[in-house]
Amino acid sequence: MARVAGQVDEAKTEAILDAALALFAEKGALTSMDAIARRAGVSRQTLYNRFASKVEIGQALAARRAAALTEPLRTGGEPAAVLAGYAEGLLHKMRGDTGPDALRGVALMSPTAPELAQAVYRAGPAEGLRRLSAWLAEQDRAGHLSIPDPDAAAEMYVGMIMGHGHLRTILNIPHPPFDLEARARETAARFLKAFAPG
Repeated sequence: MARVAGQVDEAKTEAILDAALALFAEKGALTSMDAIARRAGVSRQTLYNRFASKVEIGQALAARRAAALTEPLRTGGEPAAVLAGYAEGLLHKMRGDTGPDALRGVALMSPTAPELAQAVYRAGPAEGLRRLSAWLAEQDRAGHLSIPDPDAAAEMYVGMIMGHGHLRTILNIPHPPFDLEARARETAARFLKAFAPG
């Protein structure tokens, strides 16, 4: 059965993003659009039809990651399950189960391509925090939690999840072994206790 045009286009877009992710991790801002096209197996015209610049590619990569990491916030589940699911996603990313090279790639780019690093941050981590903050505000309004400052609480929760491990990932230092699911559940439980309604 032949694929429809949209399926072919989506496959090429994903190939471009996957190629860019790998190359950004290897070479940082020195990655060229030509190299991305070659690695993706697409023509330069196909690449430029989808993304006008490395900044646009970086934004798309970060948005894709933010959407995946914040998926638990859209499930409508109980707060403990939602927060544990969110924590699991971040821990998988931090530990390297879903590509730690992305973090190192952005770190490599930031001094030489600050506009690219800023675009990636806005579309990825900052958007993830915004979504978590919005979810926390909803939980406050519903009376499930007591969170007077959802933005600050979102940053606190991400900090609780990542801890010192974020630095290990960026520096490519091995993580000590830990039970990821148990840590995610414990982090969620401690956060919920801290922000339990009075």
